[in-house]
Amino acid sequence: MPLSPRAVSAFLLLPLLAGCSSLYFPPPPQVPLLTQKGEWSASMHTNLSQNTAIQGAYAVSDHLGVMGSASFLHTNKKKEAVDHDFAELGLGYFTRIADHRVLEVYGGYGGGRTKRVERTPTEGITRTLEGGLNKYFVQVNYTSKEKKSYHVLGRDWPLTYGTAMRASYVTLTDFHLNRQPAFNEDNIFFEPITYARVKLVGPLDAQFISGSNFGLKHRKFLKASNSVFQFGIIVNLGGQEGEK
Repeated sequence: MPLSPRAVSAFLLLPLLAGCSSLYFPPPPQVPLLTQKGEWSASMHTNLSQNTAIQGAYAVSDHLGVMGSASFLHTNKKKEAVDHDFAELGLGYFTRIADHRVLEVYGGYGGGRTKRVERTPTEGITRTLEGGLNKYFVQVNYTSKEKKSYHVLGRDWPLTYGTAMRASYVTLTDFHLNRQPAFNEDNIFFEPITYARVKLVGPLDAQFISGSNFGLKHRKFLKASNSVFQFGIIVNLGGQEGEK
């Protein structure tokens, strides 16, 4: 039986849909490492894709912390232009365990907007995708017992390690494909990361984040195809003395 024109079009689009990048750009999991009431943490991270995040956290009590972040990505390249703005708020529990490491557990909500315009030099704009993003997440942070120090440029550079594990339920809402309403999507992402923190001066540290992003559902536009790698600076003030 001959295929209908619609079926032929859908078949021809399959390679394009399989190769498209995700509309979700994960912000780096925040690791404030709070230790006592009144401590606050602030950080800024970015990566090679220009996905930048500004984050902050505050210890409301000796075990209750709040955190928030705003991330944004605005690029205009030959093949595509991306506009992505996203914010998160979280509330959680933190404590120091017996060997002075820090354990944190947070849950929260995030939301924002995302848009991608694809184009070619000959055809101009070929496709426009845009929609809203909503997110619920749970996250566990802890520092490693292993610590190192490197002697470079006449001084020691203390280096600490840690891990964060985040699970997120993300929905793509009000989705429009070429300005026409399209099917919304959802996905569950698992984002395990490791981080290394190098003490620069006083409370100021450099932080490097590397990790993976797994999508537990097969989706066309909301999938785990963007990097979790980030590098930035972080400062903690008002916390307990000693390495974390």
